[in-house]
Amino acid sequence: MTAPLRIATRKSQLALWQAEHVASLLRAAHPGLEIELVPLLTQGDRIQDRTLAAIGGKGLFIKELEVAIEELRADIAVHSMKDVPADLPNGLIIAAVLKRVDPRDALVTTSGIARLEDLPRNAVVGTSSLRRQAQIRALRADLRIVSMRGNVDTRLRKLDAARSDTARSDTARSDTADADTGGSAGGRMDAIVLACAGLIRLGLESRITARLDPKVCLPAVTQGVIGIECRQNDSRTLDHLKALEDPPTRLVMNAERAFAARLGGSCQSPIAAYAELDAGQITLRGLVAEPDGSLLLHDTMSGRAETGAALGRQLAERMLAAGAGPLLERLRVS
Repeated sequence: MTAPLRIATRKSQLALWQAEHVASLLRAAHPGLEIELVPLLTQGDRIQDRTLAAIGGKGLFIKELEVAIEELRADIAVHSMKDVPADLPNGLIIAAVLKRVDPRDALVTTSGIARLEDLPRNAVVGTSSLRRQAQIRALRADLRIVSMRGNVDTRLRKLDAARSDTARSDTARSDTADADTGGSAGGRMDAIVLACAGLIRLGLESRITARLDPKVCLPAVTQGVIGIECRQNDSRTLDHLKALEDPPTRLVMNAERAFAARLGGSCQSPIAAYAELDAGQITLRGLVAEPDGSLLLHDTMSGRAETGAALGRQLAERMLAAGAGPLLERLRVS
């Protein structure tokens, strides 16, 4: 009998959805193929009381999955590509990428307010991303950003619970004017910002109050892209994965990842990049920011689609020359 194809995956709701989605695509492409999921708990999942920057970055979400592939306990791992560091372990490759889903960030509120610009003064916004934090603060310096870790459903529950707590508090002190002008946010939460892609994949698209224009909040590198990692010398698995590859997504992914790699980007560095493909041309927008939003460096370049990786490196070089280098070095040191 042919051995089943084993998929290493995190245990979060979104990660399991992505693994099951890849499994269904493989079964459709290869009738009769047996597939098993290998759920694993990663270091990034274990540590929830500190920011990603403090514990070493998003790579902590995939290390255990890669080890499982290397030790032959799994054949592939399914990743949100924005969690994948620029350098892969020797012998492993991203063998296939699926068609990109909406790469934008989503504003989620319980009040119905659909623009960051319209949130109340000193409103509290939850996000785990320094990239989002920097761009939100550049737009609205008065907003209070609170770190929010956890899976998509956990973050939505926190927002909903904060609304309930606020309503009870308002009822209890209905005679008192609201004089909130800063300081601790307490249990208050007016909005959270998440990736549209995760909400869409989990069937939670209705929770999206507004999709943030990339001109307001440039997406994370490869946001909305699912990648499949495997051993470079595993010809059987590579053959199975060929049917899942989306070439246009690969082209824009290469441009964005090359940009971040040249900058040495990590979750300690507020870096964003978004590539769009049109008529054989890639337009790549890049951003490097101060975490407090006091400085945002933007630039854009266009070129032939097949030169996406070179385009990403060229844009990174131009931004380094424009001042991104010292900024990123200071953030790395601190």
